[in-house]
Amino acid sequence: MEVTIDKNSGYCFGVEFAIKMAEDEMEMSDKLYCLGDIVHNDMEVKRLSEKGLVVIDRDQLQELSDCKVLIRAHGEPPETYKMAIENNIELIDASCPVVLKLQHRVKTAFDKMEKENGQIVIYGKKGHAEVIGLTGQTLEKAIVVMEDKDLDKIDYSRSVTLFSQTTKSTKGFYELKAKIEDRIKAEKGELNELDFNANDSICRQVSNREPQLQKFSQENDVIIFVSGKKSSNGRALYQVCKNENDRSYFVENETEIDPSWFRPNDKVGICGATSTPMWLMEQVMQHINSLEEGLMLENK
Repeated sequence: MEVTIDKNSGYCFGVEFAIKMAEDEMEMSDKLYCLGDIVHNDMEVKRLSEKGLVVIDRDQLQELSDCKVLIRAHGEPPETYKMAIENNIELIDASCPVVLKLQHRVKTAFDKMEKENGQIVIYGKKGHAEVIGLTGQTLEKAIVVMEDKDLDKIDYSRSVTLFSQTTKSTKGFYELKAKIEDRIKAEKGELNELDFNANDSICRQVSNREPQLQKFSQENDVIIFVSGKKSSNGRALYQVCKNENDRSYFVENETEIDPSWFRPNDKVGICGATSTPMWLMEQVMQHINSLEEGLMLENK
């Protein structure tokens, strides 16, 4: 078998930046708190916890003082920074620059919409860490939509400014945009630029992976997609692979691999989510190579 790792897979810049900041900080101190999982990958969270990274939730943050807390790539709402000042917590801010820029854009648009009786709508997953940070810029007034039923929350007689969670699908964003336009037209009889302002705020480092994975899936006989089960980005990108190649399999690590998935002379492609570490994909490759060696010995 020929086994290759997709060179475009693995951490996006924001996640890589956050993990590097955490590792650098832990070299200087025994313990560093992190608000939420630093990445949606249990294997990487376990590796970093062994180095001294302690994952906490927002309730636990309220109980802490005089310590250091890492803000992960997803970003945080203004309340987190306020709480840190009140509790004398030093924040190690590893918010992704793309997310920080989007937070600023949402805040600016919200201030404008407040004066004009408009609405901020965010295409994203309610409760997702990045979305919590974005809605925090709007005093929690932003409307979060992801499915068709969520569109009923919007008042189409008022103007709408739309943004997207940075990791959502481009296709999904433009489908949602078209549906909102249709509803505004149905409500007002027409659509002008004052009624609707759609901002494609999807990170291109993430969205470009879809066409890259489509090509990679077509080039290989078997696809092993490595991702944490908590990763929404992982589930979406795996589906891209599955749509192109029916012999695509989702695994969290090498222990979930079934030797029956492979045939002699298969071209096997290994890829992953923006939250999948390269070391884990390399571990999976080593395991697949060892399976092939075992099969060869059996056949001798």
